[in-house]
Amino acid sequence: MTIHVVQPGDTVALIAQQYGVSPQRILTDNGIARTQTLVVGQALLILFPETAYTVRPGDTLGAIAEQFGTTVSVLLQNNPSLIFSRTVYPGQTIVIRFKDPKRREIPVNAYAYPDIQRDVLRRALPYLTYLTIFGYGFTAQGELIPADDAELINLAYEYQTAPVMLLSSITEEGNFSGERASLLFRDLQLQNKVLDNVVEVMLEKGYVGLDIDFEYINADDREPFTRFVQNAADRMHQYGFFVNVDLAPKNSSAQAGLLYEGHDYAALGAAADTVLLMTYEWGYTYGPPMAVAPIDKVREVVAYAVTEIPNEKIMLGIPNYGYDWILPFERGVTRATAIGNQYAVEIAARNNAEIQFDQTSQSPYFIYSRNGLNHVVWFEDVRSIQAKLELLEEFLLRGAGYWNAMRPFAQNWALLAALYDIRKVV
Repeated sequence: MTIHVVQPGDTVALIAQQYGVSPQRILTDNGIARTQTLVVGQALLILFPETAYTVRPGDTLGAIAEQFGTTVSVLLQNNPSLIFSRTVYPGQTIVIRFKDPKRREIPVNAYAYPDIQRDVLRRALPYLTYLTIFGYGFTAQGELIPADDAELINLAYEYQTAPVMLLSSITEEGNFSGERASLLFRDLQLQNKVLDNVVEVMLEKGYVGLDIDFEYINADDREPFTRFVQNAADRMHQYGFFVNVDLAPKNSSAQAGLLYEGHDYAALGAAADTVLLMTYEWGYTYGPPMAVAPIDKVREVVAYAVTEIPNEKIMLGIPNYGYDWILPFERGVTRATAIGNQYAVEIAARNNAEIQFDQTSQSPYFIYSRNGLNHVVWFEDVRSIQAKLELLEEFLLRGAGYWNAMRPFAQNWALLAALYDIRKVV
């Protein structure tokens, strides 16, 4: 495996010739359309097949997997063209394994809303252990505010990905409510009614775990929130379900602010089976232009988290998006637009921009002009994702959790499968 940074004059054909791989492999692994122009500074993942198999008459993916002592899931990961149709035909070449040895097996989670494009979801599912579906809220009377989740659950199981239910303080209007969260934390009768309803839905729909995502919690709800998580875990464990809690990205126990003060890392880490560090949104919609998840800031959070929570419980949050800001930035006026990482490269290509790479944040960015306005885009690519995955090894974290799977990011999934065996639990 290597990462090639596009230079002036590069084409996919020339790069393929340089590394002795097929042009189609480069296109597929990096989510590049045949008609798409490469961008100077663009990072490309290059994978080197070690074992390949030529399909014979009567072969099936299941039979090929059995022959080589692997799984259909791994074959889908290694051959993304098979994800949408598992039918193989004589003469077709199937990659069984790549040259680089895997680091270890990890669980991988990604979040998705019910309106995700189905082809984008299918493209991601082979690389996931869990799909967390956003999400269920609750009323002041303890009834659940439902999610249209049935189709996503079925699709998850089709790719041996386990669906996880998400509970949050999202109201009927779709906003996080600290007041409603506080009501739940401080009323045990309401709490138990909500949890009764959660268990009923999980059993009925085939969920395997519960993700608790409570943000903007009042500081004085710190201990009541922990007690709620403990209550939820006790209830879920009775039915064989696990509990994950999403944590704001703190770098110390004394960190001030509405996002942070209600999250007690040590206590929540003890109560839950796993936690997700939401290590993103340094660059955000209303903030100044910068990387969404600068590696130096992410490292600070992880370094603190492992002093409070066992590392084997920690899932590292990884963003699958970037932002486009109009310049100059004016606080209170400028509003960045969220974009996908593959789309960011398309913007650069259309506007003849050169992609730069910031060494401190380990993140790509570029500047372009359109309609008389200057823009700056910060996004993720295979280099920035690799830097984040290095933290998994440095701190021996449990695995990775992506916010979110809503946008295509082919080179991320290809990199992940090249480095790790991805755990499948169903």
